[in-house]
Amino acid sequence: MDVTKRFRVEPGSKIKLDEWDPAETLGMDRTEAERLLSENAEAIGKLQYRLYAEHKKSLLVVLQGMDAAGKDSTVRHVMRDVNPQGVLVTSFKRPTDHELAHDFLWRVHRQTPRKGHIRVFNRSHYEDVLVVRVNSLVSESVWSKRYGLINDFEKNLVASGTEIIKIYLNISPERQREKLMRRLTDPDRAWKFEPADFETRKNWSHYMRAYDDAIERCSTEHAPWHIVPTDKKWFRLYVISQIVRDTLERLGPQLPPLRIEPDVAMRLLDGID
Repeated sequence: MDVTKRFRVEPGSKIKLDEWDPAETLGMDRTEAERLLSENAEAIGKLQYRLYAEHKKSLLVVLQGMDAAGKDSTVRHVMRDVNPQGVLVTSFKRPTDHELAHDFLWRVHRQTPRKGHIRVFNRSHYEDVLVVRVNSLVSESVWSKRYGLINDFEKNLVASGTEIIKIYLNISPERQREKLMRRLTDPDRAWKFEPADFETRKNWSHYMRAYDDAIERCSTEHAPWHIVPTDKKWFRLYVISQIVRDTLERLGPQLPPLRIEPDVAMRLLDGID
């Protein structure tokens, strides 16, 4: 099965996240998924090397999801075989006063990948139609216009040579509760817990409606969304690794031609004119 296509949101689709099963595994078992993840991670590493060497295109991976959905672990596992020189991760926190003094996309555009690079957004410009909407940080007349601005922004990136993968990590409230409780009781994870997580969880239904609208209105031909089941970590990692691999293979980066003939290089190395 083409898992990239299976979890892609086709432009114009009506979206209700409660109709997407967060525990879906397509009948796959963990052993098989982990084997394929390893294969994909190795392939991604090789493709990233060629992307960096070719220096013509770039890749932007946008990860969105509720707290504890697994954004950090996705980066750690899917990108485990890449060269850090060509891959950067940006986490978008609460905007600073300086950032708020600009348009909402200003801080985002500055972080997009340059040619030959992969950039991963751990949260992204979509916070400006999610958090600001749920918490009424700006009026509806402001955030409702941002969908179109986001689509135009992403279209411009694609036209400039940046491929975009957008992934919503679809976690159930039951699974999220389990993971948040683990954070509270595990000394190695407790640092990740914030009191604000409680407020976000209380607003679950409001966030789901906001995500419904964001995914529905911003899944485009040039930058479609993917809704990836997240309750089973091993399946989530396999699916996302497959999406990234498929995208890089479609880009087809190639190593650049030799800049000097080997025999000429050998003569120069030997000091022979």
